[in-house]
Amino acid sequence: MKAKIDKLEEPVENIVNEILNLIGTKARAKASFDKENDAVLVDIDAPEETGLLIGRKGENLNSLQTVLGMINQQKTGEWRRIVVNVGDWREKQEDYLKNLALQVAERAKETKEDQPLYNLTPSQRRIIHLELSKDEEIETESFGEGEERYLVVRLKKTS
Repeated sequence: MKAKIDKLEEPVENIVNEILNLIGTKARAKASFDKENDAVLVDIDAPEETGLLIGRKGENLNSLQTVLGMINQQKTGEWRRIVVNVGDWREKQEDYLKNLALQVAERAKETKEDQPLYNLTPSQRRIIHLELSKDEEIETESFGEGEERYLVVRLKKTS
């Protein structure tokens, strides 16, 4: 099984490092395979360029992730989920979103009013949905389309 994993990791790692060289950074990437999520994880070590690679609200990081997935599919002929991280940004972002979810749920319980959350990416909405799915008093629902999509946190309706 290890040979198959290496086969998935190596091309992605090479592509990322080539992109990092082309944009003129000193950053280096290391890829590993996450069996549980069936994804190639790319961890970029960029002590001097962390902010540049992450970008505003993770936009650069997400764009790099998208481009990597497309290049990898072109080169290997198969689609593979790729998750790119710089300086533990994704973990910090997930912790922040989970705390936000709990605060908003508490506000919904206190005020008994719907609590909308705007300007979230699909993956951010997913983290909040999953975190609040554990709360038996709260439900979440997404509304809108595209850039206008938002999340509502509210008390579950009782019949």
